[in-house]
Order: sequence, then structure tokens, then C-alpha cells
Amino acid sequence: MRAPLLALKDVRLADGPLMLFDGVDLGLEPRVRACLVGRNGAGKSTLLKVVAGQVQADSGERTVTPGTRIAFVPQEPEISGPTLRDYASAGGAEPHEADAALQTFGLDPAKSSQGLSGGEIRRAALARAFAEDADILLLDEPTNHLDIMAIETLEAQIAASRAAALIVSHDRAFLERVTKRCFWLEHRQVRRLDEGFAAFEDWAEKIEQQEAEEARRLDVQIKKEMHWLARGVTARRARNEGRRRKLMDMRQQRTERLKDSRGELNMGIASSGTSGQRVVDAKGVSKAFGERVILKNFSTRILRGDRVAIVGPNGAGKSTLVKLLLGEIPADEGEVKLGTNLEIAYIDQARAALSPEMTLKDVLTPLGGDQVLVRGQPKHVNAYAKDFLFRDSQLRQPVRSLSGGERNRLLLARALAQPANILVLDEPTNDLDMDTLDLLEDLLADFEGTLILVSHDRDFIDRLATSTIGLDGSGKVVETPGGWQDFIGQNPGFFGGASAKAPEKPAAAPAPRLEAAKPSKLSYKDQRRLAELETLVAELPGKITALETGLNDPNLYSRDPAGFDRLSRALDAARAQLSAAEEEWLELEERREALQASR
Repeated sequence: MRAPLLALKDVRLADGPLMLFDGVDLGLEPRVRACLVGRNGAGKSTLLKVVAGQVQADSGERTVTPGTRIAFVPQEPEISGPTLRDYASAGGAEPHEADAALQTFGLDPAKSSQGLSGGEIRRAALARAFAEDADILLLDEPTNHLDIMAIETLEAQIAASRAAALIVSHDRAFLERVTKRCFWLEHRQVRRLDEGFAAFEDWAEKIEQQEAEEARRLDVQIKKEMHWLARGVTARRARNEGRRRKLMDMRQQRTERLKDSRGELNMGIASSGTSGQRVVDAKGVSKAFGERVILKNFSTRILRGDRVAIVGPNGAGKSTLVKLLLGEIPADEGEVKLGTNLEIAYIDQARAALSPEMTLKDVLTPLGGDQVLVRGQPKHVNAYAKDFLFRDSQLRQPVRSLSGGERNRLLLARALAQPANILVLDEPTNDLDMDTLDLLEDLLADFEGTLILVSHDRDFIDRLATSTIGLDGSGKVVETPGGWQDFIGQNPGFFGGASAKAPEKPAAAPAPRLEAAKPSKLSYKDQRRLAELETLVAELPGKITALETGLNDPNLYSRDPAGFDRLSRALDAARAQLSAAEEEWLELEERREALQASR
């Protein structure tokens, strides 16, 4: 194996009383493309800054081969300088290299660096990184705010680059195309898998199963030692001091394990009531702003329960189409008819509804007090925040202190508290970790209302959409049944004019397109249900035995006829419940095994 260009050894870093990293080892050899995966709040962005040398660890070693050039694109880049050319060349790239990189990402080098959109900021930062021809690329959520065409350009640029790369991203399709190694940040340490992201989830699941079994054995051992301790350790203190210390160590291990536990997201969506069968009926709709045509003579019908994805390059008019369909702005031509009993919840891409100085509690309880009205039922704000993995102490923190993923979770928490039968989600996947994405997908799949989804996450669209509407940016709009892969398969070249310039140095071909995503494991909802059924199947026989014992009393009926009837009914119900639980468990277990076998 080649010597690493950059390595971390036994790195430790604390944020106040919170230990972020406790013995992290990580290495990047030449041309290795790796992803850094972990839940929101685990410290991925901070670790990336440690790798970049922007944050100093409390202890441990960071070694870099002399002469190694590092280019770092943070999660929220800041663009400076009079023009994009000035910005892109500020890191040492020659002006002509900066121009070429900017043009590759569809940007005018002479454009002012002020007033840029989120997508333009991201593309400018990526262009600067590639223009510097670095040995190591460090990319933090590089696909955020990029349209699908720009993401494909980024994939091709990474494939053509000679640099090693370490990438933090939630975009599964992107990571599967570009990575050959996975680093998993979990429980303050980093594990390594020398395969691409496509193999990550199976690997991580096996590790979690092993850790669950180790935790179970530890709990059993603690109970045994506690029993021994209760019998009197003081009389044998000298002889058994080592055993007592072992018990204290096990208790500490258990405490640390519970402290590291991420908890369970408990998001839920409830319909506010059934809308009419017809939600939106648009016929011959056209819209333009001056000379710029957004869409022309477009018709669609959205029915209750549809999941409609809207895709296209940034600036093509996706948000305008949403506003047209919801009747928020008038069409220039054509007609839009809305159905009855529509209640809409909207999560916008810009997080505009979150004031940086507001606290989390202010956001969740805008009218004051300690209660959140969750789908019509009051719930204490601390308990509701905990459902979305926020700690009690965070309720007093300002929104500006939150990570991107935490801000997105906060918006979801507020939006999902309100009953709605139409959900409009504009880039909902930005900054969310993959566990949250899995749960969000399951919730949206079970949502009884209608979903309108604006997204550049191809995997997310493929898993959810029943139809996809594409805008090419020049007024052409096409709707196709299915998700992203279905749309591209039926409309090849539709976005050809919108794609950014291809790489000038195609040293390696871009990774092939993925087929439409197929389930490889039980959904989050089914996994939860399987665990519940296992508990029921284990507990119900004991309940049945206790009821049978009660009914075996020969004097029960004469002494307490009502009690006898009550126990009889309870016994019949418990037996029926056990039979149903065993049947449902068997069905889910067979489905789980079939999904595993198909992988």
C-alpha cells in the first residue's frame, strides 16, 4: 500500500464538556476517493477541518507529506473578490485555469462575486478547488444547491482528477459513483471500509448488530456482578478489589454507550383530512417574465395521493411552477383549478422561515408557552424537540448555532406539527444524514396526502416519485411517470442544453448511471414493527400462562363470575394476539430474508 499523503493518528478533540473525537485514525493515499459518513452532529465537518489543518486537535498527530496541496470546499463557502475570476485564482491557480474551471461549471469568469445564488456559490467554490490542481480535495456537502446536471459535471470532474478526495455528502447516488473507500464516524471514532459507498449500508448494519449483541452481553455481566456486589464485597475487599474495579469499568462502558446512543427519530405526518380526489388540474398553462419563458402550453392533473417530483437546472423555474400549481401566482395563459379542502405545509430551500437569532423554542412555540400543538394534540416542547433528536439544552440556543442538518430537522419539526394534506418540499434532503433520510422517505411513502417535491437528489426521487416533471430552462416542460431514471430513460437529451461544459481532461470516464433504486432491506417502519412483534411473541406466552393459572382456580367462577368472564375474554384475546403476531412476524421475517438474498 502506498504511503498516505495525509494521516491522522489517535486524534482527540473536545467541544467544551462534549468529546467529539476520541482516538481517530484516518489516512488518504494518492488518488483514493473516500467518503466520510456519520449522523448529523457527529462532527463530520469539524473532522474535515482537522484534516484540512483549519482546526487544531487537542491531542494526536496530523502528518502531511511535504509539498502536498490541499483544496477545501466548506459546507457554506464565502465568495470574495471583485469577480469570480479573482476568487477562483486567489488560491494560486493561473487566471486561465480559473477561467476554464469556472466555465466547466457553467459560470462566467467576469461575473461579479456579489449577489450569487446558492448554486452559483457552490459551483464557484468547486471551480476554485479544481483550478488549484490540488493533491487532496476535501469536499463538505458538495452537492448542496447543485442541480442534477451540475452534480453530474462534478462527478465527471472527480473522475478526471488525479487528486485524492475525502467527501462528506448525504447524496447516495453521488457517493456510489465517486467513492472507493468509506470512513464511518460513529461513537467518536472512525471505522474504515475499503469499498465504495454501495457496500457501506450492509457493512454498517453488520457492525451495529455485533455492537447490539456486545451491549446485551455487557448488561448480563453487569447484572451478575451487581448480584455479587450486593452479597457483600467489604468482607473480601483486599481479595476482590480487582473484581469491584471491573464492575465499575463495566458501568462506565454502559454509561458511555448510553451517552453515545443517538436516540430514535420520532417524526410523524398526519393528514388534516381528505382533500378532494382532484388536487390540481392545469390546462394549457404558460408563464414568462419578460423575454424569459418559464413554461409554455403545459397541462397536468395531480390527484390525491400523487407524489410529483419537479426537476431541472437551477433557474429553470421549478419554484415558479410550484407557485402556479398552487394558485399563488397567475398564469399568463391557460387555467389552473384547485381541488377542495386543501391544507398546505411548505418547507423552502432557503430556510427563510428561520431567523438566526430565534431560539429553537421560539421556532417551535411562536405564540409562547411550553406546548406544541402536534396534529391537534398538545405536547411539551421538550418532548417534541427530543423526537427530532434535539437535546433539552439546545432549546435555548439560537438558530445560527445549528448545523445545516439540524436547521433542516427544525424546519421539518415545525412543518410536520401542522395537519396538512399537501406537502411541498423544496430540497428537503440538504444536509440531512442518511438515517434521517431513510425515515423521511418512509414517512412520505405512508403520507395519505399529496406530495410535491423539488429535489436534485436522484436516489430520493427514484424512491418516492410517482411522476416527474422536468423543465429544461427554455420553456419546455415534460411529465413522465416514475422517478428520475424513468424520466431520463424516456427523454434522453432533454437537459442537453442545460448541462455544464464537459471536463477538458477526461482522464477517466464518469461512472455509469445507476438503475432505479430497489429496496435492499426492510423499511424503517417495518424494522420497527418487526422489533415490536419480537417483543410481543416473547412476552405473550407468559401472559397467557398467568391467565390460564388464574382460570384453573376451581372456585373462581362461583366466587367471582364477572372475574371469570373477564379472565376468559382476556385469555382468548391474548391467544388471538399471539397467533396474529406470530403470523405477521413470519411474514416480515420472510420478506427481510428475501431482500437480503436479493442483494
